[in-house]
Amino acid sequence: MRAAVSSYAEAEQASDMVVGKHVYGNLYGVDRELLWDEERLRDIVLKAVELANAQLAELKSWRFGGHHGGVSVIALVLESHIAIHTWPDYGYATVDVYTCGEHTDPWKAFNYIVSQLKPRHYTVHYADRSSIPGASLSGLQRPG
Repeated sequence: MRAAVSSYAEAEQASDMVVGKHVYGNLYGVDRELLWDEERLRDIVLKAVELANAQLAELKSWRFGGHHGGVSVIALVLESHIAIHTWPDYGYATVDVYTCGEHTDPWKAFNYIVSQLKPRHYTVHYADRSSIPGASLSGLQRPG
């Protein structure tokens, strides 16, 4: 991670600095049994953490019963998080991979998760979560 900047002008010049990369999407037509398999989903997320070159802080999972229950698996990584949420009755899952730092690759994690869940089709989105012009950066305010 780079050192904090000392002025707003310096911050603007560092606009190519990557603070965060967010890859997320929706998976449709996934095998319902797989979407209920909490242990398998945990294994998939753990491997995704490795492939993203992230450092695992903690892995949590929950199985929700009820009419339209499912499974949620969340890896808290030092660089942010990787999560899968499932709705087996609909053959549907969401995947969220948000990492910070130039050394991480959320695309590798997302693509691995898709390869393991094998959806009939899916959507994917990318958001650059780097600093936004005009916003506070490291406690600095835009002049004026």
